[in-house]
Amino acid sequence: MSSAGRSHPTPADGLSFPTSLGTSTADEIRLLGQDLATDLMGKVGFGELAFWLVSMRRPTPAETRVFEAVLVALADHGFTPTALAARLTYLSAPDSLQGALAAGLLGGGSRFLGVTEDCGAYLHAVIGTQDGPLPADDDGWDAVALEAVRATRAAGRLVPGLGHPVHKVRDPRTAVLIGIAEEEGLRGPHLRLFEAIGRVHEQVLGRRLPLNGAGVCGAALADLGLPVELLRGFALLARAAGLLGHIAEERRRPIGMDTYLAVDGNATYVAPDSGEPPG
Repeated sequence: MSSAGRSHPTPADGLSFPTSLGTSTADEIRLLGQDLATDLMGKVGFGELAFWLVSMRRPTPAETRVFEAVLVALADHGFTPTALAARLTYLSAPDSLQGALAAGLLGGGSRFLGVTEDCGAYLHAVIGTQDGPLPADDDGWDAVALEAVRATRAAGRLVPGLGHPVHKVRDPRTAVLIGIAEEEGLRGPHLRLFEAIGRVHEQVLGRRLPLNGAGVCGAALADLGLPVELLRGFALLARAAGLLGHIAEERRRPIGMDTYLAVDGNATYVAPDSGEPPG
């Protein structure tokens, strides 16, 4: 029987599955305590709704602007591994749009997209170790950042949010997002610490690296009070739009087959015990 032909079962005695998200009856759909059709549709933007669904509070216009700027910043960055995974999966299974989209999203990890969460969590942890009030000026934040970078380096770990495979000097998204947060009064401790890391890390690492866009997005999301454990989800939400765009373009102007043939046609046999191509 189709879902349209089924009615909701009557709750069994003693069973309860509480939710503050969506419920429906034959006549109404409720979402976040609102009537979906009359209170939300056409009145709430998708980014605003996504924020609301996670935080259980409606964001202010200022928060919505920063949040949606993050989504735009993370939507697409060219032929990244996530985009190629989606395109090649679509090439292999054009009957499975959902598979292609999922393939791209599954590639969101510590090198691509996941840095948003990694950086937000890192900054949040550093801030959480501070005793007393947080710094009131750049010098104070620089001292906190310097200690954190030194400790991270001593532990043999990388500072998330530093460096980018393409933008070697400056990530164009970083200053813009910081500026938007400043304009909206939402340049909080996570962004200030991230900026301080950008100023002092060269003293420890011996080289200057740009603050990347994924990292600044994590800092901005953390300053909005969103759970740092879920920040990767927002990066994936943004990238879903970009991946859908890549799949649409793959239909219009395909590159998947050429990509596959280029790799396959240039495959070189390497002897299992040598690690080098045969001479």
